[in-house]
Amino acid sequence: MPDPTGPSSPTRPGLRDWLTGARVRTLPAAVAPVVAGTGAAAAVGGAHVGRALLAAGVALALQVGVNFANDYSDGIRGTDDHRVGPQRLTASGAVAPGAVKRAAFAAFGVAGVLGLALCLWAGTWWLLAVGALCVLAAWFYTGGKNPYGYRGLGEVAVFVFFGLVATVGTTYTQALQVTAASVLAGSAIGLLACALLMANNIRDIATDVTSGKRTLAVRLGDRRARLGYALMLGAALVLAVAAVVAGDGGAAAAALAVLAAPVVLLSRKVLRGATGPDLIAVLKSTGLLELAFGVALGLVLWLG
Repeated sequence: MPDPTGPSSPTRPGLRDWLTGARVRTLPAAVAPVVAGTGAAAAVGGAHVGRALLAAGVALALQVGVNFANDYSDGIRGTDDHRVGPQRLTASGAVAPGAVKRAAFAAFGVAGVLGLALCLWAGTWWLLAVGALCVLAAWFYTGGKNPYGYRGLGEVAVFVFFGLVATVGTTYTQALQVTAASVLAGSAIGLLACALLMANNIRDIATDVTSGKRTLAVRLGDRRARLGYALMLGAALVLAVAAVVAGDGGAAAAALAVLAAPVVLLSRKVLRGATGPDLIAVLKSTGLLELAFGVALGLVLWLG
């Protein structure tokens, strides 16, 4: 297990190290629920660009915080010592664990400041409690003595916080109401975020079993986890269409058919046993698909 006080040979991390730790490729997915939620607000005449930008800032800062927090917690436990994917800052010794932990809480702090500004602007003070829950969920996913991510509950939290809460919260801070379209869109985005996590955990099944990390993919096993990934994508597409119909854009729902092609292609790739570099490519594509869903939902709901 890596020394929690720092690497044996002190190094001076550069910008590239920090960008790697922030997992920049995951950030577009953080914006997806904000775009979809803004579209849902527009469907009831309540879109507000300024508040949407603040919500996007909150989402991005939380995503970066989660990434650094996971890097730190998995690193000091030794979970990342034998990774299939890109090496992490803590496990590799590129950055001292304490510095990674401080980076996580700095990102959470930025999210808190932006969230406070958003609540002040929208007059929705009670959402500060929701924001605090988001930070706690982010930290205890892999942090603490009994992280819920090690018990197969990661997808539940991702669906709730990076799907429903992010999307519906965005709509509420703009339109000051919860709509059926926002709930359905949030569910679609949440399932895509779950699929992204599932693909990541399918890649890591062998090493997670060794380290005692019982993710949902580990519990299901390789074959059923791959089927779960495909079902998540398919259900997300159905819910996206339902969200557009609920937003009084029934005729425009057909526009979402363009998303069926990547859903089928990615599902086939995973079901056919993609591993190694192919599965890493699936991860990237799933993140981009989540962003595409968010943009498509936002535009169709706004214009429909």
